[in-house]
Amino acid sequence: MINKIIPTAAESVKDISDGSSVLISGFGEAGSPIELIHALIDQGAKNLTVISNNAGSGHVGLAALIENRRVRKVICSFPKTVGSTVFAELYAKREIELELVPQGTLAERIRTGGAGIPAFYTPTSLHTPLAEGKEIRVFDGQTYVMERAIKADFALVKCRAADRYGNLVYNKTARNFGPVMCTAANITIVQCRTMKDLGEIDPETVVTPGIFVHRVVEVPEPLEESKLNAENRRYPW
Repeated sequence: MINKIIPTAAESVKDISDGSSVLISGFGEAGSPIELIHALIDQGAKNLTVISNNAGSGHVGLAALIENRRVRKVICSFPKTVGSTVFAELYAKREIELELVPQGTLAERIRTGGAGIPAFYTPTSLHTPLAEGKEIRVFDGQTYVMERAIKADFALVKCRAADRYGNLVYNKTARNFGPVMCTAANITIVQCRTMKDLGEIDPETVVTPGIFVHRVVEVPEPLEESKLNAENRRYPW
């Protein structure tokens, strides 16, 4: 019987090892799997390469993972956002690496990783420092930059509802990078607000089929990054 439900967030991330690459969903607070990230902090893995849209805010979630010196390198589009100080301070001291990727390019690099396409060409970043050292080619008179696909050892993703097969439904724009990240990881770990019985989720509404998901943890009342930051909370508590 297929059952991908894991009892706790701690158990779901226990095999993430030092040096792993980890895709983390979220567009700022929306779709950020805070409980899974905090479980990863507690677990202790270090020297991680994190691929995400941004580099966290305040001192919780992704920012806390970075602040606790578990991340060696960040691949993202927005390393500096409202309320983010941790990454900027470490980067200024050259204590963390950054690979800056335009947001559309980041999404496509992850999508192609999941689709088995090793690289693609885009005009984005042409004639900028982001194109330095990359292959440049001309197609039909237009110049393009080659970008490599992204795959990772693990993905940490947040969704609204799931079933024990791992079929996922997201909450509006909190979907963001979640679906493509699920396809591009060797092991996809998901936290959901509601665990549904088989058949409760209309197949027509499933965004991520269970074939791309390996573990699901139910978190009925997920933490809210904005509230934690307003209270100046810091993880570990």
